[in-house]
Amino acid sequence: MIVTFGLLALFFAGVIVVLQRSRVDDRSFTDYAVGGRSFGARYQAMSFLNTWYPGSMFTAFGALSVTSGVMSFYVLSYSLLTVVLLWVLARPVWIWGKAYDLRTQPDLFALRYGSRHIRTIAAVIGIVSGLPWLVLGMQALGNLFQAMSLGTLSFSSAVILGVLVIAVRQIWTVRMGMRGVVISDYVQGIVAYIGGGLMLAGLIVWLVVARGSTLATLDPKMFAIPSFGSKEGPLYVFALVFTGTLGGWCWPYIFVRLFTADGVGSLKKSAVLAVPLTFLFGVALLIFGMLASKVPEAVAKPDDVWFIVSQQAGGLVLLGLAGVVLLAASMGHTDGNIQAYGAQLANDLVGNYVELDQRQMIVIAKVGMLALTLLASWLATLTLPALFSLAVLAYQGIIQLSVPQFLGIFWKRGNRQGAIAGMIVGFVVAVGLELAFSGTLPFGWGLSSGCFGLVANLIVYLACAYLIPQSAAERTRVEALFAEVSARGTQATKVGVPSRPVPA
Repeated sequence: MIVTFGLLALFFAGVIVVLQRSRVDDRSFTDYAVGGRSFGARYQAMSFLNTWYPGSMFTAFGALSVTSGVMSFYVLSYSLLTVVLLWVLARPVWIWGKAYDLRTQPDLFALRYGSRHIRTIAAVIGIVSGLPWLVLGMQALGNLFQAMSLGTLSFSSAVILGVLVIAVRQIWTVRMGMRGVVISDYVQGIVAYIGGGLMLAGLIVWLVVARGSTLATLDPKMFAIPSFGSKEGPLYVFALVFTGTLGGWCWPYIFVRLFTADGVGSLKKSAVLAVPLTFLFGVALLIFGMLASKVPEAVAKPDDVWFIVSQQAGGLVLLGLAGVVLLAASMGHTDGNIQAYGAQLANDLVGNYVELDQRQMIVIAKVGMLALTLLASWLATLTLPALFSLAVLAYQGIIQLSVPQFLGIFWKRGNRQGAIAGMIVGFVVAVGLELAFSGTLPFGWGLSSGCFGLVANLIVYLACAYLIPQSAAERTRVEALFAEVSARGTQATKVGVPSRPVPA
């Protein structure tokens, strides 16, 4: 354990040193919430990856590739499509964010639809939906520390240790806000996805050479995809990819990445950098898991495949490095969650109804981040048998933000009535179907409850757009917003709308 925990401690200390040397006192809440919109393409690409790919990629999706084979590639498909959407969203979202000092995803909703209350609704959906995933991320550290202890720690003790480590790490997230998150993401992303990708490539070679595991030797069921007659249904894979792609930019901790860049060009360059990194890392991880299905120990404990194969291939040193990689991925995802939700508590809930100065907003965000860390840490130490079901349910809810978000960004006609009513109806339909049928809809052909929620959401949104005409003042306001995006250059100039509007 001196080797395994020693490597973890060295990496953890290295991240803290980088953060300490990079600390800058924030002059405003915008600096704290979005890092002053100051980061270039390389930082943006790594920040996206380190938030998008959590440590559970190596455990949960590693296990899925061991047990289900090519089915696991759906995560790579929707991850690449999510990066493509980054390119599409970059220009309008960044321009509006810069021109109107937007700091959070609900800020964009409030600006586009001219509504104070839609900011609250979007924030509540985001925070409630994200909490189960935050707790799951902390619990995943239990697998890490149990493996690093070589089985000495029980799983419950390992979870408590992991929670303590991530709680200590949040001291710097609370102090530095988004600037600290992005800077640490850069270091952690290099370790997790470049270093981890190189490790995966080496382990694939070892599996082929030392264990004789090739794609040709795998069980044919590893190449099966649900279709007509399967228990999942013919549209199952489509539903996974479709909702995964839409949901990517509905998570608040992912969406805020559109505000932290120093320009539209940096966002688009970050997408160009993220595509090959996403592809190479994803392919390496999923191929590794499929080949590891020939390792009996990995089949017996698929969640630990990353640690089992690493230790067999390289002993304690490689096992320790595997732990470093997973810790780097886990810290980035957890930090991004807590920072985004803290900013929303200050900006979109408390600050939405109480007049606050810059310093008060920063203080409330820090208190909110501390409270979320303590709450998630406490929940992570409990035995919650329904937690994963809640996380799946939350995903069906969070994607209901996609209708007013995407249509609002690219279509002028949508209105606040349709956006608010559509989100609420879609959320209720998705949650209701999920609770009623426990995730498997007998009439859905593989479509998830979230897909049916999206249909209801879209119908309501379109009906309100055509049945409730916009007033002349609202039409002029929306036209001004879209005119700004159409203007030349990436440095937006305010056109007829105040920088921080107070909507109705």
